[in-house]
Amino acid sequence: MSYELIAILMFATMMLMMATGQRVFGAIGFVAVAAALPLWGVGGSDMGFSAAMKLMKWYPLLTLPMFIFMGYVLSESRLADDLYRMFHVWFGPIPGGLAIGTIFLMVIISAMNGLSVAGMAIGATIALPELLKRKYDKRMVTGVIQAGSSLGILIPPSVVLVLYAMIARQPVSLLWLAGVLPGLMMAGMFILYIWLRCRLNPELGPVLDAEERAAIPRSEKLRLLTAGVLPLVIFLVMMVPFVTGYTSLVEASVVGALAAVVAAVIKGRFTRAVFETCTRETLAISCMFMWIILAALAFGAVFDGLGAVKAIEGFFIDRLGLSPWTILILMQLSYLVMGTFLDDTAMLVIVAPLYVPLVATLDLGIDSQYVLIWYGVLYTITCQIAYMTPPFGYNLFLMRAMAPPEINIIDIYRSIVPFVGVMILALILVLAFPEIALWLPQQINAR
Repeated sequence: MSYELIAILMFATMMLMMATGQRVFGAIGFVAVAAALPLWGVGGSDMGFSAAMKLMKWYPLLTLPMFIFMGYVLSESRLADDLYRMFHVWFGPIPGGLAIGTIFLMVIISAMNGLSVAGMAIGATIALPELLKRKYDKRMVTGVIQAGSSLGILIPPSVVLVLYAMIARQPVSLLWLAGVLPGLMMAGMFILYIWLRCRLNPELGPVLDAEERAAIPRSEKLRLLTAGVLPLVIFLVMMVPFVTGYTSLVEASVVGALAAVVAAVIKGRFTRAVFETCTRETLAISCMFMWIILAALAFGAVFDGLGAVKAIEGFFIDRLGLSPWTILILMQLSYLVMGTFLDDTAMLVIVAPLYVPLVATLDLGIDSQYVLIWYGVLYTITCQIAYMTPPFGYNLFLMRAMAPPEINIIDIYRSIVPFVGVMILALILVLAFPEIALWLPQQINAR
């Protein structure tokens, strides 16, 4: 049997196991070890063991539980309540102002935790009831919360980019820097869309009632501005020492987690129940990520040993005669298709052994030092789209679980259509103009 056929058989077996409902790490890890045994004999059983040892020695992996814990502390201690009240007061007079304020809230939450689920939880529990009470269109607001929360996996400190960095062996710092401008650009595109829609159709996002605005004294408005100081301090305390080189990535993640705890204590909201919930959830999600990375490392080792990447490269370039850009676009389309039934982590560990080395060999006219940094941003934006595409988009199910009864699954599906369109436009812009993602890391690296 040729190595190419073995690689296809491995991939098909893994997809079949996932289709039958097996856990992602179980399907990937089983196929890797089961293929290694007949290929390399008894020594093939060491594939999984060596992957486990590599994982245990991976010092940057310590950032995962720190950022996850920080995100849950911010969510469970409800530090975002005052922040949303600030946006509610200051953006209320603008058409669609509360929805625009929700996007700003999501950007700030994303800059403090790096998880989509934290933004979704905060948006659904704080923003959604207020938006519905103010007679905002239910489809508009559910789309706003889902799109805004997805920014958490692009704007640093993104946990998804940390995972990509580990599998693609790229510096996390450069990937985070690469995610800043595309993330802010996408948030700006969301805001522009909301403002235009609500200006053309004011019933979708009515302005705050004049009487209610007049009832809020100026002193209260000025006091609420301080609500944005605490999140900004958490972000700066964590990121400035890291970007300037005073702390490592792991040390920065610990500083961020401690800053979130201190902020919760200052607010008087760091209770025993909050600590227990944050710790349990952090442990559960960290273990899930570790199992998936372990399986991905074993699977990637077998694929490297087979030379499957070179075979795929030869098939696309030599046999089909496709250009490098055509191949790259086909990769992104395959992510969009897989995103309808897989989450971002599953997609990454399935295709990373194939796509990441292949992208590194393609002649795309981009500095080889930065091509995988740029591709990490493309992958992450595609994951954002996948989070919101039926039938199995991750954010769709989270919104369905958190939304009130008057918002049904059809409303949720229809709400994301325009925002997915905006995300696809952002993806095209980053594809066409790589400088959007690469300008900042190149500037920092040049110092």
